[in-house]
Amino acid sequence: MSVRLLEQLDLIADAPNGIQKLRGLILELAVRGKLVPQDPNDEPASDLLKRIAVAKARMEAEGQIKKSKAVPPVAQSEKPFEIPNGWEWSRLAAVSLINPRNAVDDSTFASFVPMAMIGTRFDGAHSQEHRKWAEIKQGFTHFAESDIGVAKITPCFENSKACVFENLQNEIGAGTTELHIVRPIDQTLVPRYVLAYLKAPMFLLVGETRMTGTAGQKRLPKEFLEHNPFPLPPLAEQHRIVAKVDELMALCDQMEAEQADAESAHITLVHTLLATLTQSPDAAELAASWQRLAEHFDTLFTTEFSLDALKQTVLQLAVMGKLVSQDPNDEPAAKLLGEIRTRRAISLKSGNPNPCEASVQSKKQEKQRCPLDLDELPRGWSWATLIQCAEIVVDCHNKTAPYTSKGIPLLRTTNIRNGSMNLKEPKFVSAETYERWSSRCKPRPGDILITREAPMGEVCIIPEGMTVCMGQRIMLIRLVDNTIVPRFLLYSLLEPGLME
Repeated sequence: MSVRLLEQLDLIADAPNGIQKLRGLILELAVRGKLVPQDPNDEPASDLLKRIAVAKARMEAEGQIKKSKAVPPVAQSEKPFEIPNGWEWSRLAAVSLINPRNAVDDSTFASFVPMAMIGTRFDGAHSQEHRKWAEIKQGFTHFAESDIGVAKITPCFENSKACVFENLQNEIGAGTTELHIVRPIDQTLVPRYVLAYLKAPMFLLVGETRMTGTAGQKRLPKEFLEHNPFPLPPLAEQHRIVAKVDELMALCDQMEAEQADAESAHITLVHTLLATLTQSPDAAELAASWQRLAEHFDTLFTTEFSLDALKQTVLQLAVMGKLVSQDPNDEPAAKLLGEIRTRRAISLKSGNPNPCEASVQSKKQEKQRCPLDLDELPRGWSWATLIQCAEIVVDCHNKTAPYTSKGIPLLRTTNIRNGSMNLKEPKFVSAETYERWSSRCKPRPGDILITREAPMGEVCIIPEGMTVCMGQRIMLIRLVDNTIVPRFLLYSLLEPGLME
């Protein structure tokens, strides 16, 4: 199996999140006995279990540990997979000590390890501080040299925070209370084999379903750690498994570094080549630059980042006036702005709502708002503020809605993403609430909505035939009919450089 895995490493690693999945696969194969061949000369795990039982009985007789309850054997129905010859199904409670305590002099210096110092990698690395035992013996989890610690609280457990404690000051330590500790007995377990078991996707996925508590404070019960079926190999094979896992994890590290270098180079290349488009002085040069990119499209635009960068470049070209050539016969934008101003004034006189004070600002103020000199725009274009382009701009002041099971859809910030509207997990309000909340301005098809918080700047256009109610943290932009194309303004609002 290991030979076939090695042959497929590059293929697996190239998949989305491939290297992360590959690490999980390596650990899964390790604890299933599929990573290294078995040796019939190894002491079988059945003899290892007997030695562990004798050692535990001796420790109990000498008073080193309390007498433990009998651990039931693993029933056939509990076994999640077949294990190789020479292996045995057991439980960690039968082959180790769970959450033991230390007993040392208060003046002894020991290691202190908070959760932030515990990693998620298989190398089991952790950092530590040095403190006197008297300072940390109360209110913290105890551990000793070669103990295995596994996080029990969400999301640290799901993120595979676990380690083998090594190089501890005076070989003892204490740390975060959000750990379970596994202590091997008389060197009958290889600690990093136990770590592989605790980090394997099989253990994490099942453990996640057994966590108890409220959201954000769920914890892995000690009973699950103690009694979940544990595949026990011969001691010699445990060492071989750990060595093979180390070898394969090193290969994963190497591929990860190579991918990071390649990704960095790819990002730089995409940025540089897309910049040739935005820096094109005219449509002819833009067409030539695009043709050069198009010849290598399948090579350049292969990642989510590169596709997003291409989309943003297209938006930037559109609002810069470089996507199409200008027609000198077109009516200039300055005349269009004058028409919008006139029609907005008529609308105000007729009593239509316009709560935005910017609508009555002076021309001097409007000029001060222009982010660039007018000479930088294409011929016929003009800079304008948002309210200069619109009939009204309304900020929603509605509070938390009295929701109903059906009625008129209530638009929240979560319903506006990536330039469009979605009604996933919809909320509804009654017709009465809609009328009360829409007294300032009833949203209508063609209006542009923009979020002003969490996250800011998401925009969409209300589709034809849809009646919606505006929720909190949303602004509405209504254009004067037949003046500005709504989707052009939408694209302008989506272009991050213009909205900075």
